[in-house]
Amino acid sequence: MATVSPSALSWSYALQLPHDPRAPGIARATLRTVLAAHDLAHLTPTAELLASELLTNAHLHTRGPYMLRLLSNEPDRLRVAVWDTDPRVPPGFSTSEKGTPIAVPPDDAEGGRGLHLVQACADSWGVSVLREPGAPKGGKLLWAECGRT
Repeated sequence: MATVSPSALSWSYALQLPHDPRAPGIARATLRTVLAAHDLAHLTPTAELLASELLTNAHLHTRGPYMLRLLSNEPDRLRVAVWDTDPRVPPGFSTSEKGTPIAVPPDDAEGGRGLHLVQACADSWGVSVLREPGAPKGGKLLWAECGRT
């Protein structure tokens, strides 16, 4: 009889992306492939929306490279995370603002709904500000989780 250790159920992937307008699309395609390979295709619509919003935010509001990280530590759960080089935390994602809804922009606004969508669609979400010893900044990691409830 074959057994699977708990550590075999955990996995993670990281995709480093250049600051290129094609990068978010490449990352979404990678996400779909990874979820299909792990029999988690049922999470694709929500995970893709979360990744898309976090990746687009990194692309639009930073100048350096960014990274998509996918992590699963338990069955039917996924953490989608995006790292970028800017340590500034977007409104609504800081620990002190946790639970405070992000203001929805007016109906005629062309943008500003991304992080609102993340909070509305994710089971949980957060941020880690990364500091490197002796460096003025190390960037941030925005994350959101989804899964079968």
